Amino acid sequence: MLDQVHLLAAVTVLGVLEQAYFFLQVIYARRLFGISPPKTSGPPEFERVFRAQVNSSEYFPIFLALLWQAGLFFHQGLAAALGLLYLYYRYCYFTGYRASSSERLAPIYFSTGVLWILVAAAALGILHSLLSHYVGLNVLQLLTA
Repeated sequence: MLDQVHLLAAVTVLGVLEQAYFFLQVIYARRLFGISPPKTSGPPEFERVFRAQVNSSEYFPIFLALLWQAGLFFHQGLAAALGLLYLYYRYCYFTGYRASSSERLAPIYFSTGVLWILVAAAALGILHSLLSHYVGLNVLQLLTA
């Protein structure tokens, strides 16, 4: 069983480390600009770092759910590769947003596109599993026949 999820687990750990990095960047920005919690407003430089972190953490549960569903029901390798691509674009989003609000746009579009591919892979895998289990219909055999 573990050999069927080790890539997903590795990408999950990388994602958690990325989130921790984003959290640390907010802490550093708070210190740099003298903004104590619970305040969330300040200079634009702080607010961009804060918003980039909050937005990234809002999407993280969605990413994790799709990563694991696509990996378990469709293909672990493809899901893990897409997961790495998503994490890369999230990092680009964060660093771009930190620099300028307009620099966040291309990476957010790419990372959202990756999420939609994970949605499609998860949905196809789950549909195949349901059809195979409850109807006895193996779509893969029909397609290769």
